[in-house]
Amino acid sequence: MNIRIGNGYDIHQLGGGRPLILGGVNIPHELGLLGHSDADVLTHAIMDGMLGALSLGDIGHYFPPSDPQWAGADSLVLLEQVNQLIVDRGWQVGNIDSVVVAERPKLKPHIAQMRDRLAGVLAVKPDQIGIKATTNEKLGPVGREEGIAAIAVVLLDRK
Repeated sequence: MNIRIGNGYDIHQLGGGRPLILGGVNIPHELGLLGHSDADVLTHAIMDGMLGALSLGDIGHYFPPSDPQWAGADSLVLLEQVNQLIVDRGWQVGNIDSVVVAERPKLKPHIAQMRDRLAGVLAVKPDQIGIKATTNEKLGPVGREEGIAAIAVVLLDRK
């Protein structure tokens, strides 16, 4: 088989005193995502999709929250390491489709920059990365602005 597909999901709680980072971009907002690393749910969902496509587990296996070396880690650095795992096995990202679910802030003005940042790390063209933003229509923890979630589907091609 010359293609593999994986999906990823992540959700983190919103809280004060942290920056809001999505797709490697610092987004102006009064709240940030809480987590052991920078809590970039979009990048985390993408990494889990990449790992899942090759049955390599999830990011918690490679970057456990119990390990202090990952405290505050830049998720783009982690993405680079996950991408290297994929490349070392003879695969490359074909394309990514993702959705960030957040009531606020509006993400549309930041999507191009997120695509550029992710594409640079993955050594792909920005048009190989789809990022959509939606709300949860005030439903559930995301709708109550308690957190932000992301879902990603990743297609890998054999090199």
